[in-house]
This record gives sequence, C-alpha cells and structure tokens, in this order.
Amino acid sequence: MLRVAVVGSGPSGVYTAQALLNQSLVPEVRVHVLDRLPTPYGLVRYGVAPDHEKIKSLQNSLRAVLEDERVTFVGHVQIGGADGVPPARLAELYHAVVYCVGAAADRPLAVPGEDLPGSWSATRFVSWYSAHPDIAPDGFALEARSAVVIGVGNVAVDVARILARGADELRATDVPRAALGALAGSRVREVHIAGRRGPSQARFTTKELRELGALPGARVVVDPAELAMDPAYAAQEGLPLPAVVRRNLDVLRGWSALGELAAADAARRIRLRFFLRPVELLERGGRVAGVRFARTAPDGAGGVQDTGAYEDVEAQLVLRAVGYRGVELPGLPFDPVRGTVPHAAGRVLRDGVPSPGEYVAGWIKRGPTGVIGSNRSCAKETVASLIEDAPLLARRPAVENPLAVLRAWGLRPVEWDGWLSIERAEAALGRSLGRGPVKIPDWQGLLAAARGEEG
Repeated sequence: MLRVAVVGSGPSGVYTAQALLNQSLVPEVRVHVLDRLPTPYGLVRYGVAPDHEKIKSLQNSLRAVLEDERVTFVGHVQIGGADGVPPARLAELYHAVVYCVGAAADRPLAVPGEDLPGSWSATRFVSWYSAHPDIAPDGFALEARSAVVIGVGNVAVDVARILARGADELRATDVPRAALGALAGSRVREVHIAGRRGPSQARFTTKELRELGALPGARVVVDPAELAMDPAYAAQEGLPLPAVVRRNLDVLRGWSALGELAAADAARRIRLRFFLRPVELLERGGRVAGVRFARTAPDGAGGVQDTGAYEDVEAQLVLRAVGYRGVELPGLPFDPVRGTVPHAAGRVLRDGVPSPGEYVAGWIKRGPTGVIGSNRSCAKETVASLIEDAPLLARRPAVENPLAVLRAWGLRPVEWDGWLSIERAEAALGRSLGRGPVKIPDWQGLLAAARGEEG
C-alpha cells in the first residue's frame, strides 16, 4: 500500500488526491489531505466571492473526493514554520508528500505610502468578507467615501463589486455577520478600478466585467478618451484579437457611450480607469487620502511608457490587486525570484536533483497562473511522476497510523467529522439570523464547533 500525504485541501490538493485515486498502476493508495485550517476547500471557501454561487458550488465535487474511503481529511495541522511539523519529519510518516500550498502572499506596489492606514491588499479584504480566521472579523469599517482598487484582473473586479453591492443583496450568502454589518454601513460611493495599461491588456473575464453593470443602484463610468488611447481598441475591426478581448472592448464601448450623466443619480459609481500607474499613496491626518498616478501611454511595442503627466485620485481606502506570490515553506527549497519550489514535472529539486518522495502541485509549483480548472492538469502531471517513482517510494518507511503520531507530537487534528460539525454549526448560526449558512469567522469558534461545542 502506498501512503501519500497531500498538504493543502484547495483545488490543487484535492485534484492531486483525485488523480491518485483514479490511476490504475498502483492499486492500493491511501491519501491524507492535510491543511493548516480546520476547514477544507482552500480558496474555493476563502477566495471565491460570496455572490458567485456557481463557482462556490465547486465545493460539491471537491467534497466527493474528500469523502472517498481511501482519503482522510486532516485539518488544523501546520506544516513548516516555528510551530509546525517540519517537512523532514512529515516525510517520516508517508511514502510520499505532495505540497499544494498555493501562493499565500500578495504582490506589493513598492511605492511610498503603501503602508499607510487604509491601504490594504485585496487578498486581505477578500479574506475578511470570506470569514478567513486569520483576519479579524471587524477588520474593515468602510468609512471611506472613495475607494481605489489597483489592478485590472478578476480579483480587482470582485472586490470592487462587493464594495458597490448593497448589503441586502449579500444577506442570502454566507458572508459573516461583522462583514455584512460593515457593508450595510458602508459610506463608499465611488470605486475606481485602475490599471497601468490599456483595456485590451486587462486580465478580467467578460462575465466578471458584465457583472459590474448589473449591480442595482450602481453605474459604471468609462472615459472614451482612455479607450481611444488603446491601439487595439482604435483598430479593433481590423485586428485578430482574442475573443475575450473583443468582448471586453465591446462591453467597455457600451458603457463609455452612456457618458457621465447616466451615472449622475446612481447611489454608487464604478469608474474603470486605464493608463494610470500608481507612484505614491497620499497621506492626510496619518491615513491614506488618495493615490498619485503617473499617466502612461502605449509605447508601440506592446507596453506602456510614462507621459510625464500625473493625476491624483481621492481615496480613503486603497486595495491593491496586482497578483499573488508564493511563500517559502521552511524545510523546502524555494526560488525567491519565481516564488515557487524548484521542480521537474512536479518532483521537488534539491540542488538540482529530484528529492525522493517530495512533490509539488498547483501555484507553488507553477506560479499563480490559470483558473481553478488549470490545477487539474497540473496535478495529473505531478501524480504521473509520483506513480512512475512508486516502486522506489514503496521501499521507503511509512507508519501505519500517521494521525496517532501527529497526536503524539501534540497536534489536535480536525478530521472529516469535525468539519461536518463546523458545517452544522454554521447552518445553525444562519438559522438564528434568519439566513442560510453563515461562516464562523474566528479560530476559537471554528475549533469549538469542530469539537461539537455550542457557541
């Protein structure tokens, strides 16, 4: 029997477990899916916007894998770090370990004023309204009148949409109580989404983009002059543009045609801005008060260049959504430039040589690229390498009951029954509030629920 630990229960981890179950070359495989949190599903639970019900329903297919009798969910187990199990010790328990730990950090802007109060990563904001236990439930007061979201990808569109959406529309979702209350009391009336390049180079999908225009009480404003600066926009009919770019430009053209007056009476306005590069966050009274942007223009080679002009945009809240980055896991090799673990087809490389029994999949393997489904093929490649190595891996020592060893080391794992208890507690919390299931937002509450204790 081949015993494999998968570290991380998000899509890449669960797809890795699924690929291990579906392969036929090694008939007997047992998989432990470990996670630092007492809850499964990773970014599907803590990264997908609460109003994206269809994407969140992916939990159902992930659940089917984790409920397989050959799979054991092992939550509340930290791997690496000062308080965690070192990778070397974890390797003593299993024939192989696959690390699917994602890209937990956000990319900084690296501009003056970035650390001012009121300036946050979009990752932190998403974690807040998704009830991630690492973020204080009362972490955002939303007293700002104007917000700037820096970045033009789907995460930027998500956070802008949540800021512009009424709390009543989110009441039917699993948004935690504190976040829903803060959104209900929000004073934000203007949301700017700004990117340093043009609309044809924006990274959002058309579906996400169109959702901005469907928000009750909100209107989208697009400056026709900024669209006209984009060579692809100006010559759209004669260029072989990707379908998503053409659709995006059509949506933006429609909004720009409506003009500023169409949004004059809207409760909230969303301004999509292009060719603006942040150079400084402005301060007033010890807090962020705005963003100074350098005006850019196409350079003729697919990039942009500064024009020498600047524009200040008022903002009491700034959210940066310029990408994720992998974080070093102590005990594993790490490439600080790429933000990934060095590997060959998923095999971890130590000093350029494959390390027996150590593998990676997902963003920590390839970087934060692709959509959720991209993790499936990535996991299959890694599992193919692992199965090819299986004859040698089977000769490595592995223990019969790794959970007993983890408990002997002082850990208190949360297994699948504990997760089901959390689900029941969240359903009960929702009923008490006249809502559907509502997420428990703190470590103490989650662990108490896992043990079946009443909150």
